[in-house]
Amino acid sequence: MTAAARDDVPVALGGEGVEVRNMPIGGGMSISYITLPQGTDMGPALKGLPDDACQCPHWGYLLKGRIRMRTATGEEEYEAGQAYYWGPGHVPLALADTELVEFSPDADFKQVIDHVVAQAG
Repeated sequence: MTAAARDDVPVALGGEGVEVRNMPIGGGMSISYITLPQGTDMGPALKGLPDDACQCPHWGYLLKGRIRMRTATGEEEYEAGQAYYWGPGHVPLALADTELVEFSPDADFKQVIDHVVAQAG
């Protein structure tokens, strides 16, 4: 078994109030603790990925805030206290200061993080 407290998980991506802490947790999955300030639009950072969207599936729980998830089939909003599944092809927009914890296939999420870091570079 593996356990990972937020402060024990290394920062994989950060800047301008955005923080993504990520590490493998076992079984081919990773855990992420994510902080997004209100107004954070991940769209520009995801440009260049297929459909200009995150292609990694995520299972998680919103601890705080609200997110609008844009997909090819429309938009949905999620708020604190909700568990979720976001399939491939999504672009998040933080409608409020947001914190979440999520689980993702490790290799898929690493590709997304590497792309976002390269976009910022």
